[in-house]
Amino acid sequence: MADDKQGRDKQAHDAETRRRKRALATDLERYNEEEPPVHEDALAAIERDLESVEFPATGAQVVDVVGEREIPTDAETFTAEALLPDTDVELFDGPAAVRARVQRPTVAAAMKRVVEAAGTLQGVDFTGSQRDAYERAFHELVEIDPVDENEGIPVVADWIVEQIGEKDKLPGSRSVRRRAAKFCRANGYEVRNDEWLGV
Repeated sequence: MADDKQGRDKQAHDAETRRRKRALATDLERYNEEEPPVHEDALAAIERDLESVEFPATGAQVVDVVGEREIPTDAETFTAEALLPDTDVELFDGPAAVRARVQRPTVAAAMKRVVEAAGTLQGVDFTGSQRDAYERAFHELVEIDPVDENEGIPVVADWIVEQIGEKDKLPGSRSVRRRAAKFCRANGYEVRNDEWLGV
């Protein structure tokens, strides 16, 4: 491949596509692990509804098509628009990526808030490793104590949104991990220094 702008752009795009596929595979492996399961027929219906959408598609395009679709779990019912960011800054590679996001409602709702808040910042690209680190922090909070109704997730999401509003920039991923660990320790959950949250 030529070492010019087009070649570098293609390499960057290919690397981002590989990263997203790995993230999707990880999410699919974790399906049904931590949260109340989303009913399978609702997930299949969302994928069917999205067959007419040309991917990659923005969160806003996806919400436009499936936003009112109800997503029942054993605990409660959500709408797709409550779990998916209604913004152009979030891209989905295909229906399977949307499915992977909504099948973990607590994490999806938190990421929706964070992505939409990040979308208000000028010149900020909230993709790649920083976005993944935020989402991983939420997943780690679920794994700390999934039976505790995932109380730490909205606390950390609130903190991130407040930081964006107060400082007009995204907090670093290490700061997010520290805030998550602080919540865990304050509520009696051990977070060792050698764990991902234990920065």
